[in-house]
Amino acid sequence: MRPPSMSQPFLLAPIAECVPGPPGAQVRLAVLGARGVGKSAMIVRFLTKRFIGDYEPNTGNLYSRLVHLEGDHVAVQIQDTPGCIQVQEDCVQVLDSLSRCVKWAEGFLLVYSITDYSSYQSVRPLYQHIRKVHPDARTPIIIVGNKADLLHARQVQAKEGLQLANELGSLFLEISTSDDSQGVCDVFQYLCKEVSKLQHAGSTDRRRSSIIPRPKSPNMQDLKRRFKQALSSKVK
Repeated sequence: MRPPSMSQPFLLAPIAECVPGPPGAQVRLAVLGARGVGKSAMIVRFLTKRFIGDYEPNTGNLYSRLVHLEGDHVAVQIQDTPGCIQVQEDCVQVLDSLSRCVKWAEGFLLVYSITDYSSYQSVRPLYQHIRKVHPDARTPIIIVGNKADLLHARQVQAKEGLQLANELGSLFLEISTSDDSQGVCDVFQYLCKEVSKLQHAGSTDRRRSSIIPRPKSPNMQDLKRRFKQALSSKVK
């Protein structure tokens, strides 16, 4: 049975804003994909444990929340994105409209619906666009096949999602946002962990590069030898 439509903005109110922290204290994620794949439902499911089946087409909402992650509270910001991605000739122009979001984010979920093959085809150009902006291969990207509960309407086989992920060097899994709250949480928490690792590695690299090597102590015997040579040359 499908729940009643509940797409009014007040549903976003329970997602409290996190307290701004020092630089590097926040994890910034972006969820990208074609229209209707369940991006908004995934985010709300993760942050509130609730499943809302119907949404108005979103214009790019930003969600902020303190999330409990391995014993610590992490300030997580998640950027939802409009479902305007289509595989067509002007796809590059469409992707350019998301460049600001892609530059801002540190980790990405690329979502398609297993019931919509065209949404699956949108994943590759999205991935390529992210890699242009973030050429560092360590930037975590997870490919997610959503609506895994709708097996009777499947258009994309699991092996196709796995093959694409292997070609792109990304992680892959199928989930059901409506039926599996824990699976949704696992996806987001794993991505948060990967971003945190990258942040810590980056801060360590910056600390190392900021350390100025201590100059070696001068060799006193060499200095004495040079001093004697200088004196003898003056005497001559």
